[in-house]
Amino acid sequence: MDVLLDNLDLFGPFFLNTIYLFLLAAVASLVLGTLIAMLRVSPVPVFRAAGTTYVTLVRNTPLTLVFLFFAFAYPLLNIVGLSYFVAAAVALTMYTAAFICEVVRSGINTVPVGQAEAARALGLNFGQIIGQIVLPQAIRSVVPPIMSTLIALLKNTTIAAGFSVTEAGAIRQYLSERGEDQLIGLLWVTLGFLILVAILSYVQRSLEKRWSVSR
Repeated sequence: MDVLLDNLDLFGPFFLNTIYLFLLAAVASLVLGTLIAMLRVSPVPVFRAAGTTYVTLVRNTPLTLVFLFFAFAYPLLNIVGLSYFVAAAVALTMYTAAFICEVVRSGINTVPVGQAEAARALGLNFGQIIGQIVLPQAIRSVVPPIMSTLIALLKNTTIAAGFSVTEAGAIRQYLSERGEDQLIGLLWVTLGFLILVAILSYVQRSLEKRWSVSR
């Protein structure tokens, strides 16, 4: 307990940064992943090819390489300067969006084709069919795999510690510099992540319970 109490100035701010990084990347990856999923089921071949290329390329690339790109290669392009924190959020977003896309696409495939055909017969366009009929049903059916992907995202935030982002994954290094017991410190970090994962699991069960009733 002494390691925790004596270093609250590390544990508190660093875990807050982890939560900020997770929330930012989670929201952005949900939006981007859903948009890519719409490309994947689009009737336009070019859009389908673009979605498939993105998923194939990013999903098969190690997350560390994505971080390395935004840390060292992206600044050479001289487009828009990004802080290490924002660059980490972008890297996590682009990587996680590929997995969110496949989860959402699997949910879209669970919606009976007849519903889309009926909507098309009523004169709805592709965007209206996806946004108003297919996606609301698809998202409800894939809550567990989406939450599993977000839990993986939460744990992946620790990689940002290797790229100068002061979040929970960097606590061990700072404890080492202060001469504290690193093993005990890592146990507290583990407990912190267990609490965060428990919160996400509670949100998952709440959404499943709520949406199962409204079906």
